Amino acid sequence: MVETPTFVTHLECSLTGERYPADTLQGLSKAGKPLLVRYDLESLAKSVTKAAIAARLPEFWRYREFLPVRRAENVVRLGEVMTPILPLERTAKRLGAAELLVKDEGRLPTGSFKARGLALAVAMAKELGVTRMAMPTNGNAGAALAAYCSRAGIETYIFCPDDTPEVNVREIALQGGRTYLVNGLIDDCGKIVGAGKDIMNWFDTSTLKEPYRIEGKKTMGLELAEQLGWEVPDVILYPTGGGTGLIGMWKAFEELGQIGWIGKKRPRMVAVQAAGCAPMVRAFEQGEEFAKRWEDAHTYAAGIRVPAAVGDFLILRAVRASNGFATAVDDDEIAAGLAEVAQSDGVLMCPEGAATYAAYKKELKTGRIDPGERALLFNCATGLKYPMPPAGKRIDIAQPVDYAAL
Repeated sequence: MVETPTFVTHLECSLTGERYPADTLQGLSKAGKPLLVRYDLESLAKSVTKAAIAARLPEFWRYREFLPVRRAENVVRLGEVMTPILPLERTAKRLGAAELLVKDEGRLPTGSFKARGLALAVAMAKELGVTRMAMPTNGNAGAALAAYCSRAGIETYIFCPDDTPEVNVREIALQGGRTYLVNGLIDDCGKIVGAGKDIMNWFDTSTLKEPYRIEGKKTMGLELAEQLGWEVPDVILYPTGGGTGLIGMWKAFEELGQIGWIGKKRPRMVAVQAAGCAPMVRAFEQGEEFAKRWEDAHTYAAGIRVPAAVGDFLILRAVRASNGFATAVDDDEIAAGLAEVAQSDGVLMCPEGAATYAAYKKELKTGRIDPGERALLFNCATGLKYPMPPAGKRIDIAQPVDYAAL
C-alpha cells in the first residue's frame, strides 16, 4: 500500500467553520452546507516545488500534494491531460481587445471538465469504501461519474431531466450507469437521489453534497496558474450552474497565495448564466448572500440550467471578494457566440462555453470588462457532444457542377 504525500488536516463547514474528520465518509455539514477540505499548507509548501511539479506528467494528478487522496492505488485514471489555453487572436482583434484566451476543457476524458471533479470524488469514494454512487445530472457530470465508477468498480445510478440531450443519456448508459429520465429539472432529480439514500444505500454525489468534487475542479486554477507562469488572468468568465469550478478555482488561488506561489493579485471572477436561469445574477444584483430558486428555468445550454445551487453563497462570496460580477446572456447570444468563435478561430465550443464568450462581448460594451484586460473563458466541454444547426448544400453528380454558384 503506497501512501501519497497529502496534507489534509480536516474538513470544514463552509458556512459555520465547524470541523469534521477528513478520513470518514461525509456529505453536507450539520448546517446543510458544503464541506471544504483543509490542508497543512505550511508543510505542503516545504514538501514540493514548482520545478518538481513541472517535471511530472502533464495531467492534473501532478498536483497530488494539493489533493486529498492518501493512497496511490485509489487514484482513478482515464488519461487526464492538462487542457490547453488557446489564444482567440482573430476574435480579440475583431472586438478590439488586447488578449482573449480560452481554456478548452473538452480535451478531458468524457469530453468535459466534469471529469476533474468526478475523478476526485470517485477516487475518494473508493478510498472510503463506497460501492454505489448516485447523482442528478444535466448530462456531462453523469457521463463522467459513470465512466470513472466503471473504471473503479463502483455501481452508479444516474437521474437526468427528460430533455437531457440524447447523446449524453446514451453515453451515460453505455458507460455503465443505470440511467433514468425524470419529468422535471435537475433539482427534481436531486430530490430523488436524496430520498433514496437510505433505501438504496447509495452515496449522494450531487454537486457540492460531498467535499471532493471541489478539490477536483480546483485543479483548473492550479493548472491555469502554472500554464501562465504562476500568474493569473485579469478576469475569468465561468459558466455557472452549480458553480463547483468557480468555487474550486477561488480556493486554488487562495491556497497558492498562502504558500507564496502567486502574488496578491486575484482574477476577477465572473459568473455567467443564461437569461432563462439566472439565480446567481439576481442574487448578486440584489445584494443577497443566498439565491432564491429560479422558477421556470429554461435554456438550451443545459449545463447551466440549475435553478438552485447548494453552494450559492460560496459562488457569490468568490465573485464579490474578487471584485467580479454575475451576468446573464440569452440563448440567441449564446448561439451567435458559438458560431463566431468557431468561424473566427476554429474553436468549437459547447453552448455553456459559448455563453462565456457572449458575456465577454456584452460586458466589453457595458465597460465592466476593459478591452486591455487579459480575459480567460472556460469552454467546459467539447462542442461535438451537442446538436448543431443543419448545414450543407446538395450537389447532383448527374448534372454539371455550376462552380460560379458555389
